[in-house]
Amino acid sequence: MLSHAADPIVAIATAPGRGAVGIVRLSGRDLAPISRVLCGRALKPREASYLPFLDAAGRPIDRGLAIWFPAPHSFTGEDVLELQAHGGAVVLQLLVARCLEAAAEIDAASGTPRLAHLRVAAPGEFSQRAFQNGKIDLAQAEAIADLIDASTEAAARGASRSLSGDFSREVGVLREALIHLRMLVEATLDFPEEEIDFLRKADAAGQLAALERQLATVQGRARQGALLREGIRVVIAGQPNAGKSSLLNALAGAELAIVSTVAGTTRDVVAQTLQIEGVPIHVADTAGLRLSHDEVERIGIARAWSHIEGADAVLFLHDLTRAGNADYRAADADIARTLAARLPRSVPVLDIWNKRDAAPDTPPPRHGIALSARTGEGIEQLRRRLLELAGWQAVPEGVYLARARHVDALARVREHVERAEAHLASRAQALDLLAEELRLAQNALNEITGEFAADDLLGVIFSRFCIGK
Repeated sequence: MLSHAADPIVAIATAPGRGAVGIVRLSGRDLAPISRVLCGRALKPREASYLPFLDAAGRPIDRGLAIWFPAPHSFTGEDVLELQAHGGAVVLQLLVARCLEAAAEIDAASGTPRLAHLRVAAPGEFSQRAFQNGKIDLAQAEAIADLIDASTEAAARGASRSLSGDFSREVGVLREALIHLRMLVEATLDFPEEEIDFLRKADAAGQLAALERQLATVQGRARQGALLREGIRVVIAGQPNAGKSSLLNALAGAELAIVSTVAGTTRDVVAQTLQIEGVPIHVADTAGLRLSHDEVERIGIARAWSHIEGADAVLFLHDLTRAGNADYRAADADIARTLAARLPRSVPVLDIWNKRDAAPDTPPPRHGIALSARTGEGIEQLRRRLLELAGWQAVPEGVYLARARHVDALARVREHVERAEAHLASRAQALDLLAEELRLAQNALNEITGEFAADDLLGVIFSRFCIGK
C-alpha cells in the first residue's frame, strides 16, 4: 500500500448489501476534472448538490448527492469526492467502474497521466492517508475501526473518546514531560564543566516521579479501555451434569445450549459473548471432563481442554447434590490438579457450586460461589466476580478505548522510566544511560500515536480496516 501512496483511489464506503443510500468515495490529488465529468459541472466546496451521475454517453447512472472537499480541508487531506447514490450493489459498482473509466478518458484528452493510476482502495487506505497527511494520529485511526466494530455501548463511547483525541492528549502530556526531562539531562551532558547542577536545581527526580504517577493513571485507563475492546475469555469446566450448559444459559439470559440429565450431552464447545457493565465476556461451555470410551465425546473433551488452556479465567463448576459422594469428590480433585498443572498461575480458577436450589441443606465450601443456574440465585454475584477477575473498575465514563499494543507500549515506557529513576538515584549518576532510557521511553510512547512506527506495523493495522474507511 505504501508504495502506491500517491495514487488516487476510489471505493464503495458503505457496507455490502442493499440499502437506502450507498456512498462511493474518491481521494487523491487534483480530482476536480473527474468531479466535473461525473457530475456534469463544477461543484461548490463542502456543499451537497443533487444531480445525475453521468456515464460515458452523458446518460444518468443514478441521481443523488455529490459533495466536493478540496484539499487540504478533507478527511484525508487530499481532494475528496463523495457520491451518495441509491444503495444497490449494482448501482454502486457501476459508479466505481465509471470513475475508473472517466480517469482514463481525462488523461487521454489532456495527454497528461494525472489520473491514470486511479485504483480501487485497499482496506483502511482512506484512514491511512488521513494519518499520513497529519489529519489524525495512529491511535485515532485505530479508533475509527474500533468504533465500527464496537459490540457494546460502553465500547462505542470509549472509541468515540479515542477518536476525539482524549487518549492522544494524555499521551501528549506524557511526551512533553519526557521531552522536558531529556532537555535537562542533555544540558547537563553538554556542559559538564558548569558548576550549576541542572538536574538538582530543576528537581529532575521530582519531575520523574510526577511523570511516573501520570503514567500509572494513563496505564490504568488504557487497561480498562483494552478490556472494553477485547473483553475476557471465560471457560466453564467441570464434570458431566454439573450444570455447565444451564449456567451458560443463565448468564446469557437465553436458551443457547441444550440442557439434559443425560451425561455427555455437550460434546462440542458452545460460545457466547455477554455484556456485563459494557465489558464483553466471551463465555464457552465445554464438554464434561471425564474418562470416556465414546470417540465423539473424547474429541469434545480434548477441545474442552484446548479452550481451557487458552482462557483468561476458568469457572470450575461443582454439583452440590453430589458433594457427599466420595467418587465425585475424587474426580473433582483430579480435575483441579490437572487445571493447576496446565494453566499459568496468572489464570484464575473460580469454584462455582451449582444446584443450590436442589441441595438447600448442603453447606457449600467456604471458597467459591454457591448458586442455582435454574432459579438464578447467585448469578448476579457471579457477574460481579467476573468483572473483578477481568480487572474492571466501574468508571466507564472516563475510559477511552485502547488496544493491546497500547498497553504493551505503556508497559515498556514504565520499564524505561523506572530504569531512568534508578540511574538518577545512583551515586554514579550515569547521565548517558539516563538519557538513553528517557529516549527509549519516548520512542515507546511515540509508537502509540504513530510518531515513531515501522511501515510493516502500519500495514498490519490498516489492513484490518474495512474497505472504504
